[in-house]
Amino acid sequence: MDETLHVLHIETGRNLYGGALQVLYLLQGLSRMGYRNSLVCANGSAIGLRSGAFSTVHQVPMQGDMDPRFLFYLLRIIRKEKPHLVHVHSRRGADLWGGLAAKMSGTKAVITRRVDNPERPFMARLKYSLYARIITISKGIRRVLLTEGIPEQKLVCIPSGIDPRPYQRPCEKDWFDEEFGLGSTMKAVGVIAQLIPRKGHRYLIEAAPKILKTCPEAQFLFFGQGPLKNDLEARCKKHGLAGKISFAGFRPDLARILPCLSVVVHPATMEGLGVALLQASAAGIPIVATKAGGIPEIVRNGENGYLLEPGDVNGIADAAISLLTDSGKAREFGQAGRERILSHFSIENMVKGNLAVYSQLT
Repeated sequence: MDETLHVLHIETGRNLYGGALQVLYLLQGLSRMGYRNSLVCANGSAIGLRSGAFSTVHQVPMQGDMDPRFLFYLLRIIRKEKPHLVHVHSRRGADLWGGLAAKMSGTKAVITRRVDNPERPFMARLKYSLYARIITISKGIRRVLLTEGIPEQKLVCIPSGIDPRPYQRPCEKDWFDEEFGLGSTMKAVGVIAQLIPRKGHRYLIEAAPKILKTCPEAQFLFFGQGPLKNDLEARCKKHGLAGKISFAGFRPDLARILPCLSVVVHPATMEGLGVALLQASAAGIPIVATKAGGIPEIVRNGENGYLLEPGDVNGIADAAISLLTDSGKAREFGQAGRERILSHFSIENMVKGNLAVYSQLT
């Protein structure tokens, strides 16, 4: 193609973590390589505020994910921008409206699928028929789509990537202890995930008393926001964990926080891949996680962490105790995780993978 490739991206996430952060990395990478980007996002979203230097940004009002007005906004923007491709990065409405708008405009479309929760096969086949390619960020998501009847030739697996450099820093121990009210001998166990059912916080809460019996110096920090906060706080109270589990909310400074954690636990029952696990590994922190979704593509059991069956409370406790009581093993796992990130989950590979899909379709 002689004309400079122009891709219109659709990302409706309001906060800059998970999928939206990956889109930001992609926009930056494509721009550096000389390609044109346009971005459609929600009014006031973090990605909209950060993307102006390397894309034409269209912020639109949205009243929920299924707001039908979004289709008309998209049609107007696509007809104005005339992109070669539309790339949809969001679900729950945006995936339907984005595909329909591209179809109605006569523009090829691709979509990135970041979660592994199943959909009704008929609805999945109908929706994904609007797309020339479906990009999955893990093999686990790919397997889910295959079981729903999505043609194998439409599926491309491109893992998420991160910039490891911000996480490769020493722990600022005095700052960390003061920030989270910890004593100098305490060991922080972190969970970085939205407070929603499929992230599995309840299993760590159930495991915490056993962990504390052997490791009374452990302190649990839950980073993230979500509708389950009140329920999880009630569970903590029920298990006598008041003061031992802190709800720290969403933190934009994870790069400063992660190097100070002793262990990251991710007890999810479903997970597309787990960007927080990539960040933890980049910081050299050992991981206790489950075999859900794409997590085993990041965490190798006995190499950079421990992998358990979802819901295995005793297993979570034993694995956390092992790493909290064996500093040598924790360092070994942390270093192996850092090396795995550098070799398998670079932003450069993620950008090149997406560009290869675009090139096949234009």
